Amino acid sequence: MHFTSQTSSNGVIERDFILGEVPGVLWSPESGAAGAPLILLAHGGGQHKRAPGVLGRAHRFVTARGFHVAALDAPGHGDRPRTATDERQVAALRQAQAAGEPIGPIVVGIHLDLAARAVPEWQATIDALQKLPDIGTEAPIGFWGIMQGTGIGVPLTAVEPRISAAVFGCLGHETLTEAAARITVPIEFLLQWDDELVDRRSGLALFDAFASKEKTLHANAGGHAGVPRFEVDSAVGFFARHLDPDGISPA
Repeated sequence: MHFTSQTSSNGVIERDFILGEVPGVLWSPESGAAGAPLILLAHGGGQHKRAPGVLGRAHRFVTARGFHVAALDAPGHGDRPRTATDERQVAALRQAQAAGEPIGPIVVGIHLDLAARAVPEWQATIDALQKLPDIGTEAPIGFWGIMQGTGIGVPLTAVEPRISAAVFGCLGHETLTEAAARITVPIEFLLQWDDELVDRRSGLALFDAFASKEKTLHANAGGHAGVPRFEVDSAVGFFARHLDPDGISPA
């Protein structure tokens, strides 16, 4: 992991890094928080590590609880070049959208391909971040990712024992049921009741598939992109309960 730049504002240190060929960002509190929880933050489809929603959540996690937060550009997103497969998938998706055809089967294929590439990248990122003195191997780890982030995060959490709690949502059970059944950590799951892209029954089926003894369903009215902003505060509280119950991180 090589840090390429560092800035600081409003109590948050922001460091860009490169791990192999994967670009990422690490946000940390200026006040220092050695051993504070680390949140892995995954962006949605077509977005990148600095998308407005990613930045907003990252800063909220840092300023509200003193967490460290890391985000990566998913394969074929942000500063990463697209492969020929990526280009074909994007073209097929745009064609289906223009024709008003179902995009579910195309999205499923995209997520399968992305997860196969992204899961090892996230695991390597955890390895590298745990070598930093301000994080270390004892810092508990959480994962936040909805939509495409769930398509990557569920397979990752299923095979990564260092993740202790996760927020998923806005995606259906297709191809994810088997991985979800291997997940036992606490889960908070977001469901948009009027989602025009994800069938409600499929989302409920994915929630049901998690083997976690503690899992909470947050169903909100609205479409796919209408997740309420207050869910960010809910995620802060969720991670505080499960990763920092004694209030070790500075609030």
